[in-house]
Parts: sequence; structure tokens; C-alpha cells
Amino acid sequence: MLLSVGRRRYEALSQRDSIHNYFEQMVIDQVLRASDRANSDSDFLADVACVALNRLPPRYVRHDVDMTFFLTPDEIENMVDKVAHAVNDAVDYVTSRDTESKEN
Repeated sequence: MLLSVGRRRYEALSQRDSIHNYFEQMVIDQVLRASDRANSDSDFLADVACVALNRLPPRYVRHDVDMTFFLTPDEIENMVDKVAHAVNDAVDYVTSRDTESKEN
């Protein structure tokens, strides 16, 4: 378990709230850059973000600085490239599914 057993409930909840997937914000930012539709359609943004995040390995951190401190510039560039690729594929996938559902 990520949290120690002896903590008080409110402390455990606040600690749990600080845990997140490092890729989440990167993906959302990239979706907003890659698609005009995402800026006006929150459902589309959420769908694309979910598809893209499911194509990336989870990288859980408590603080983003914990992740970036230990990465080399090449590793950061590689992550940015993977996010861009996953988002582009996700935009295409969600858009194609929208088109298919409208045709049927």
C-alpha cells in the first residue's frame, strides 16, 4: 500500500490526493495544442485524453519536480515525443469513432 497504515484518515486522504500520473497534464496540454475541437468540446478532450493515457505507461508521482529532477534531457524529449504520438493517434481514433457513429 502506498500509505502507511497508522496515519489518521484525513492525513491519508490528503496524501492520496497528491498522487497522480505524471503524463496527465502533459497529455491534456498536448490535446489542447493538437486539436481546436478540444478547446470547445470537453467531452472530446476527455475522450482523447483517456485514449492517449491508456497508450502510455503510467508514471505515478507525488510531485512533478520529483520526476523531472531525475530525468535527462533526452528522456524528457522522448516522453514529449511519446505523448505527442499518443495524442495524435487518439485524436484520429476518437474522430473516426465519431464519424462511424454518425454514419450508422
